[in-house]
Amino acid sequence: MILSRRHFFFGSLALPPLAAAKATGDRPNILLIMVDGLPAWMLGCYGGKEVRTPSIDQIAATGVRFRNHFTASPSAGPGRASLLTGRTALQLGGGESIPSDEVSLAQILGGLGYACLAADAGASDAVAAQTVKFLDEQAAGRPFFLTAGFTDLVPPYDGVAQKYRDLYAKEPFESCFPSEQPSAAARSGKEMLPDLLGSLRKVAAAITALDDRVGSLTARLKQRQLLDNTLIVFTSTSGSLYGRHGLWGSGDASAPVDMYEETVLTPMILRWPVRLPPQTSRPESVSACDFVPTLCEITGATPPTRNLSGRSYLTVAMGKPLPKKDPWRNVVFSHLQDTDMVRDSLYKLVLRDGGKGPNEFYDLLKDPREASNGYSDGQYASIRPSLAAELAKWKQRFSS
Repeated sequence: MILSRRHFFFGSLALPPLAAAKATGDRPNILLIMVDGLPAWMLGCYGGKEVRTPSIDQIAATGVRFRNHFTASPSAGPGRASLLTGRTALQLGGGESIPSDEVSLAQILGGLGYACLAADAGASDAVAAQTVKFLDEQAAGRPFFLTAGFTDLVPPYDGVAQKYRDLYAKEPFESCFPSEQPSAAARSGKEMLPDLLGSLRKVAAAITALDDRVGSLTARLKQRQLLDNTLIVFTSTSGSLYGRHGLWGSGDASAPVDMYEETVLTPMILRWPVRLPPQTSRPESVSACDFVPTLCEITGATPPTRNLSGRSYLTVAMGKPLPKKDPWRNVVFSHLQDTDMVRDSLYKLVLRDGGKGPNEFYDLLKDPREASNGYSDGQYASIRPSLAAELAKWKQRFSS
């Protein structure tokens, strides 16, 4: 039996208490806004030039933005499952949903007395309406954990209102061109590639429509006088290529699956003015698997007794120094199907089928768009083995 993303947990009524509270005294409400298939590179606060995302940008301007946040798996289902459990895609079996024997954030926080709801069923309008309804029903004195999961940012984007389409009717999307020809490796989203400019205009309209819904949620928090005591988290379960590398979609849009920066680099923005400094941009490489430990530290919850690969980044987000003997790690990992990625601040190694290939290696400083596969390049012969060793160690430790 598995628990789908549409399974609802209503506080401690769902399951017996699974976490013990510490004496924090300032436990916040939590609004987790989670989008499938939204890459960081499209958002204004991450340097996007054409797509209008003022509501998301405002959360970043009043909170902490991690510039290098990576999904644990560049596909919506596995990426979501890792984010909500802190477990790697290997540990979760790589499936679309959370296995029933795993411990999710809703269970952890429900055990602390949080009122919990996952609003992610149906189109974005329905999700936004359900989220607003839940906020209006909350009683004073009891914290809540509300997930607004937007899952309909997928082709062909036909349900987007005309007013959003009009915003981009003449947008040239110069930052996206020149673009590659459609890739022979494309598995899904191929219909969006022949008219790339038209497709970019469609997805831009869909993203701006989503941004308006995000704005409506923050506006309701403010109206209910809940904004300052609510930790708002905006993130994405996976990225998307939107024409780059001749592909459209997340890592599973190609065969074999890919680990390009556009699919693994996702937004992570946290706003909580009580504890987190505004207008903060952090350079550390963090993983979606770090989210559960971070929320546990924020709320005073005891982390589940599982083999978690992540580490809380609350100290980093607060701008405080880490102990010299325990610095932040320099590598992140991702896994999807038979493909594994290890990445540090300079290089990326992608191994498929246990290293049998086809494999990839990129010098991210010289080749940030990952245009040239250097796996067979002799100048990197001394670098690839060390990254491969890091990946092997990670897989051995966090496969179960």
